[in-house]
Amino acid sequence: MAHRKHNQNEHLNDARQRVEDAVAQALQAQIPQLQSEIVRQVLEAMPLSASHAPGSEDSSALVRAVSNIHAGSTQKEILRALLDAGSGYCSRIALFVVKAGAASGWQSRGFDDEEAAKDFVLDLNAGPVAGAYQHRVATPGSIAEMDTRFVKHFGSPSDEHVLVLPLALKDKVAALVYADGGDSGKLDSSALELLVIATSSWLEVTSLRKQASVKEDSVAPSRTETASTPVQTVSSFSDPFAAHAPKHVPASLASEPAPEVAEVVSAHASAAAAPAAATDPWAGLSPEDADIHRKAQRFARLLVDEIKLYNQAKVAEGRRHKDLYDRLKEDIDKSRGTFHKRYGNTAAAGGDYFSHELLRSLAEDDISIMGPNFRH
Repeated sequence: MAHRKHNQNEHLNDARQRVEDAVAQALQAQIPQLQSEIVRQVLEAMPLSASHAPGSEDSSALVRAVSNIHAGSTQKEILRALLDAGSGYCSRIALFVVKAGAASGWQSRGFDDEEAAKDFVLDLNAGPVAGAYQHRVATPGSIAEMDTRFVKHFGSPSDEHVLVLPLALKDKVAALVYADGGDSGKLDSSALELLVIATSSWLEVTSLRKQASVKEDSVAPSRTETASTPVQTVSSFSDPFAAHAPKHVPASLASEPAPEVAEVVSAHASAAAAPAAATDPWAGLSPEDADIHRKAQRFARLLVDEIKLYNQAKVAEGRRHKDLYDRLKEDIDKSRGTFHKRYGNTAAAGGDYFSHELLRSLAEDDISIMGPNFRH
């Protein structure tokens, strides 16, 4: 019996290794096409101004800027390329790392002192910084809205306009990008937002590429290991600022772990199944009905994510003024109709997943943000 079990484990490990190798080869082969697709989708998604109409010289320059970012092979190269490319669309730009509840300066371009931003700590509760960090959308503002320490340290742009953009990875803000027009007034918000989105996408692609090509990132089980031995977990995104420790961390957050931007993958399915079942909201349903509920919930999330993607400015304003539904009424009502058309006559009809997702994702679990005219 023991000999048979040992042989089964060997076959299982051999099969797992063959699957891992096949997936790695397939992923590596798709990287060039994936890069081109990211550029295409980002350019289509961004509402570029007339000066960046397709075919224009400015549009070509923007494509080259995205290509330069995608030429980076390491995360730090990519982030440096973002600052270099971004400096072509504003006079001053700086990147601040978000760790342990604090945002400290990493690198900058265009300031009199290129080291000016290094280790400077942003106030995450002030003006456009708070908007970008809390709502994860590009937030314009005035220099007067910034922390007074910031103004004293960096000085004011001539036209007083500033822009703060979140660099989001796995739905978490890993860094904040500050930009202004300096003395020239040059500040192209749409181009900067496109560059930040392209950077975020490419950082995740390089992480996948690293998993596919570098065996050291994962440890395959040996043939002598039993099926009960858990496989080492693999992070799908390694922190580009792992060596960057902010010098000034609030005491109340000193023991708080750095925000995770990694999705941990475990191949030990049997160990994961037990806790998942304990929290499964559809555990008492038939497999068919439970599957319908899961699909309905995922579809609701896709619809709401689409609303957020194409209405980022309206989402930010609606959250500030607590009239989000009025600003997005047409999109919300159209998407709600689409959801009910697909799932209104199914077992998931009573779940009200679309409304729950609106409140969770758009209103951040605060129904007052939707405004008085919102109805479930």
